[in-house]
Amino acid sequence: MTADIIYIYSDGACKGNPGAGGWGALLVAGGHRKEISGGEPNTTNNRMEMTAVIRALELLKRPSTVEVHTDSQYVQKGVSEWLPGWKRRNWRTADGKPVKNQDLWQQLDALSQQHRIVWKWVRGHAGHPENERADVLANQGVLQARQY
Repeated sequence: MTADIIYIYSDGACKGNPGAGGWGALLVAGGHRKEISGGEPNTTNNRMEMTAVIRALELLKRPSTVEVHTDSQYVQKGVSEWLPGWKRRNWRTADGKPVKNQDLWQQLDALSQQHRIVWKWVRGHAGHPENERADVLANQGVLQARQY
């Protein structure tokens, strides 16, 4: 790991889809680690995957070089491939339907423009220690959401 890069490992979880959901993220930079998590009582897995990244990026106090690791192809492809087209089409998909989770995509887009971000997809539940930790945090968020 490079000292001047902020590494974000994010995950979302949902028990029922929709249902109680949680998100978790692990931020690693210069030997420091920060864990964050939360949940919502009625949400979807995709919303929780996105929320994990959004909440992590919101913690950054200045423009940074960031490497985001997610096991969500929805998030990774959404940001890397689909977002420019959605914006060109006024938040419509290629077949003219409204983009799902537009509110979160707009937040993620705005936050992404403040940083230099490399988006990396990792296979979930494949033994990647930081991704596994993000999964634990996301599941803790589900438990929090069930208490609402």
